[in-house]
Amino acid sequence: MLETLSPQPADALLALIKLHNADPRPEKIDLGVGVYRTSEGDTPVFRSIKAAEAKLLAEQESKAYLGPEGDMGFVRALIPFVFGKDFDTARVDGMQAPGGTGAVRLAIEVAKRAGAKRVLMGVPSWPNHAQIVTAAGLELKTFRHTTAEGTADLDALKAALGEAVEGDIVLLHGCCHNPTGVDYTPAQWDEIAPLLASTGVFPLIDLAYQGLGEGMEADAYGLRKVLAHVPEALVAYSCDKNFGLYRDRVGAFYAVTGDAGALERALANGATIARASWSMPPDHGAAAVRLILSDEALTADWLAELDEMRDRMRWVRDRLAAAQQVGPIAMAPLGIQNGLFSMLPLSGEQILAIRERHGVYMAGSGRINIAGLTDGNIEAFIAALADVAG
Repeated sequence: MLETLSPQPADALLALIKLHNADPRPEKIDLGVGVYRTSEGDTPVFRSIKAAEAKLLAEQESKAYLGPEGDMGFVRALIPFVFGKDFDTARVDGMQAPGGTGAVRLAIEVAKRAGAKRVLMGVPSWPNHAQIVTAAGLELKTFRHTTAEGTADLDALKAALGEAVEGDIVLLHGCCHNPTGVDYTPAQWDEIAPLLASTGVFPLIDLAYQGLGEGMEADAYGLRKVLAHVPEALVAYSCDKNFGLYRDRVGAFYAVTGDAGALERALANGATIARASWSMPPDHGAAAVRLILSDEALTADWLAELDEMRDRMRWVRDRLAAAQQVGPIAMAPLGIQNGLFSMLPLSGEQILAIRERHGVYMAGSGRINIAGLTDGNIEAFIAALADVAG
């Protein structure tokens, strides 16, 4: 049977990682992998996570199964941070998922069971978004996310919503848009929220980088504005980035509605889908997050670490934006974008040239991980960019 399988293309990111690891040049720069790095180029375990893990080691009494819903203490501890301290908790409930990816897949599958037939999505988007939609058997309709000036294209979203039909859902990034770093402004969210309510298009919001853009509260503005206008929505959340738990795969899926019966059914369907997919999510990382959010001192330390990460990425962006123009590439927009990622308008030939000549590794789309630039290599990167783009 296995001889009948079709060959599959290699994962581009994994191939890029291997190429970078094999490069002997000490000055090489990795801008491909989407993890936060310090000014020294490290991806450390958070202090708050270390403290929570020590507490787990000392106090955890069992490794017994928790069920397909996972650690509900973790799920509910996140609610005031995600939805706001004053949000009506009778409207929302959720379940743990293996990372933001698992949460998105769960949300798409639940929406499909609820009658969704098509997903509207701004492009470029995180590549796995499209793969999850098509793997779930839903139609994908795309619209343009960014303008030529490097801002969010609200008109394109409005047009897509205006042409929507029954059974459509729209997938929106809550903040720190991957891969462009281009977010809707608060004023644009103020227009989007009532438009969603008037068109009846069902919102699915992927909030994977809260705290890494403008701050925990500011990064939740769009989500909360939408939920103040629409009767129901689905939310996919990730703790992989804002708690540094990449390999522990810590995510959550939430359903929001004003109907208690609908909420119960949404979570029951989610549990059924999870049981047939991964059975039960990994617990360790979620348990550590729960301990942090239930301890004021650990919460304060975690938020301080987030501030450090965000300040460093803003510093890098400001340094890049100060270059203003590198050949035909406008650098100033990088200073008003958010999160780990931005995109540079480079051709495939230029991306290959910057890798071969200067050891700069970036995705084929021109996406760069801002945090991959350290204090000592920003100027070298700008010079390399000028060499291939000029």
